[in-house]
Amino acid sequence: MDIIYFLLHLLRDPLTTLQDFLTHYEMFTYAIIATIIFVETGLIVMPLLPGDSLLFAVGLLASSTGKLDIQIIIPLLIGAALLGDNVNHFIGKHFGNFVKSKQQILFFKREYITQTEEFYEKHGGKAVIIARFIPIVRTIAPFVAGAGSMKYTKYITFCIIGATLWVTSISLAGYFLGSNEWVKHNFEKIVLGIVFVSIMPMIWQFARIKLLKQTQSA
Repeated sequence: MDIIYFLLHLLRDPLTTLQDFLTHYEMFTYAIIATIIFVETGLIVMPLLPGDSLLFAVGLLASSTGKLDIQIIIPLLIGAALLGDNVNHFIGKHFGNFVKSKQQILFFKREYITQTEEFYEKHGGKAVIIARFIPIVRTIAPFVAGAGSMKYTKYITFCIIGATLWVTSISLAGYFLGSNEWVKHNFEKIVLGIVFVSIMPMIWQFARIKLLKQTQSA
């Protein structure tokens, strides 16, 4: 129950959660944040952990409190994301059939794989980069890449580009907006906005598929 409560609190209010981390764990907060990013990208069964909103909150706290160093945070979290990608890729390569045989494991649903595979078919190799900015898809994408036929050298190249762009852009956005009083007092609205923008490609893809099915059945 404690883990579930923690995850729900982290999803609902990553800024307050990080502030609590800083108060109780101080410098160990770096390891906690890196672990969350690793788990969100590396464990296929945990696709609902915050990614974009967490990065924004980290940047904001680095700017407003000075207790986190953005020059440490960015390379640390890029490394955590890449490590997660490689673990997930390994799982996809060696345990793809087993995971696909399960209807649901924890927060993971089999339909996520189908949606991500369609995403790969549409965007090709660059899907690895695009997926970085889409919740759930960025967790499933390394798994699908591992289970598929994409060469590892090609995969890891796109991974490095995607992880660097993702971590740097969103954390720096939080960092440079962290001194803005409106942003500080309306963080929940900012998080909702980030989540909405992030899931728009998924909503569009879902609507397109539904419309296509309706057209075919008409």
